Amino acid sequence: MPLVPRPVDIPKIPRALRFYQVCSIITGTFLMLLVVEMVLRYGFGYYAELGGPYGFVWLVPYDEVVAVNLSLVVVTVHGWLYVVYLIACYLIWTYMRWTFLQLFWLAMGGIIPLLSFFLESAYTRRVREFLAQNQGAPDQVAPAKVPA
Repeated sequence: MPLVPRPVDIPKIPRALRFYQVCSIITGTFLMLLVVEMVLRYGFGYYAELGGPYGFVWLVPYDEVVAVNLSLVVVTVHGWLYVVYLIACYLIWTYMRWTFLQLFWLAMGGIIPLLSFFLESAYTRRVREFLAQNQGAPDQVAPAKVPA
């Protein structure tokens, strides 16, 4: 028998879902920036420089970076955003009481390019369907009414 969310957790699910959605989109966007940065760095030998002598954002060889190294900023920010994304995945996974395999796939969304966008759509639909079916679920069992 598959596990279903506990009635006490159902009111927490919409907020956790929203947190997951926001983290998924932001982390997925930074992952795409990271892919571009890696192609520039390892494919062409260039780093993105912010506010240097060549202009606002410019591609320069590593030994010519004199301002903010935007490439390292993207790597660092994506790393920290991925940690927050994992927390969001854990919360929605815990409240929905899914299998470990589903948590694994959610976690892969921050590592495999574009996957977070597809997973966000699929899992959001799944959670919203559950919430629509259980909209009136009570938080706890109501006490029995005694006839007067």
